Amino acid sequence: QVQLVESGGGVVQAGGSLTLSCAASGSFSSINIMGWYRQAPGKQRELVAAIAGGGVTNYADSVKGRFTISRDNAKNTVYLQMNSVKPEDTAVYYCNVDARHGLFSSHTYWGQGTQVTVSS
Repeated sequence: QVQLVESGGGVVQAGGSLTLSCAASGSFSSINIMGWYRQAPGKQRELVAAIAGGGVTNYADSVKGRFTISRDNAKNTVYLQMNSVKPEDTAVYYCNVDARHGLFSSHTYWGQGTQVTVSS
């Protein structure tokens, strides 16, 4: 059993900052890639940022330079620091974790989603 619990969503003014957290718990050997996705009304879910175990990151062009993804491997937690937020950042944000189960098995898991609303 693997559970992902997200926190940190809410309402923030344009230009402000917000930090999201996602903690993984349950049964797994280790975690590979951790990431954040978002889905705005009427739009497809898109990758926001991802981070590998060694710290290599990948960002969507729309958030590059404004958002920072990080992870705490000891706590099995991934964070998304959102700075200089814009109204178009409004969406439900989902964390995603690729977890290993033994040496040869890996599965992805999704968080429950947390609403981020940027007011203008």
